[in-house]
Amino acid sequence: MEQVVIIGTGCAGLTAALYTARANLKPLVLTGIMPGGLLTTTSIVENFPGWPEGIDGFELMQKMQQQAERFGARVEFGTVDKVDLSGSPLKISVDRKPIETKTLIISSGAGHRHLGLENEAKLENKGVTFCATCDGALPMFRDKPLVVVGGGDSACEEATFLTRFGSKVYLIHRRDQLRASKIMAERTLANPKIEPVWDSAVTDVFDVAQGKVTGVKIKNLKSGEETTLDCAGLFVAIGHVPNTQLFKGVIDMDDAGYIKRVNGSNTNVPGVFVAGDCSDKVYRQAVTAAGMGCAAAIDAERFLTSLE
Repeated sequence: MEQVVIIGTGCAGLTAALYTARANLKPLVLTGIMPGGLLTTTSIVENFPGWPEGIDGFELMQKMQQQAERFGARVEFGTVDKVDLSGSPLKISVDRKPIETKTLIISSGAGHRHLGLENEAKLENKGVTFCATCDGALPMFRDKPLVVVGGGDSACEEATFLTRFGSKVYLIHRRDQLRASKIMAERTLANPKIEPVWDSAVTDVFDVAQGKVTGVKIKNLKSGEETTLDCAGLFVAIGHVPNTQLFKGVIDMDDAGYIKRVNGSNTNVPGVFVAGDCSDKVYRQAVTAAGMGCAAAIDAERFLTSLE
């Protein structure tokens, strides 16, 4: 039987692996369908402490995994397809292989909600991005017009952040007013570098042939008129989808599917802890996920000590 099983190998999961491994708990870490998590899709990470020149997202996750493995963490490729958390030990199935464990740390992350356009996928990391904080300062976006899609607080924050780097930021929203909080909306609309584009949706992204974003096609949802905006980047900020579907009905979640934390990293199920973006819809940063992974590891270790 395992002492600790960790689901996910993003910043939260690998930090939890590091701490539990150093506690001599020999954690089993399961990669899921995206080893390394969303950060592996980021070409350069400039806001993770300790890397003054920035570091490739994939390389950062490799180094975190190597650090955890150095202390005894075991990383295995596999996807959890079933869980039974009704008693002790906790039971999970990994690619139909049964595993029993005393504690479980869920750090399965979240995925960005996409527009669903064919060229959006083809130009990801080539000007299409889902995190202004991660990518906005890249040279490809500096002093050039940029597009942000969304109307909530996140979209407003992204647009405001991008005014530091882009020459102009178009904020495209499907409605005629922002869904963001009043103070956030007022601040955004008062920024002279942000131009709202109301009642509109992005219907295409250019230019796959050039291998970079050169513009977007926009459709006015009221008039049906289509126009084109020149831009160097498309930042999609229409929300996240937590990777928690497997635990629906088993672990307490909010209406959006984010796992609820109780007394630190605890869930409503004894011995089950949570860390990272599958439980965080506010910050969603690599460094905060890492901190939550540390907390979950410490809580799991204390839980195991209490069993003794």
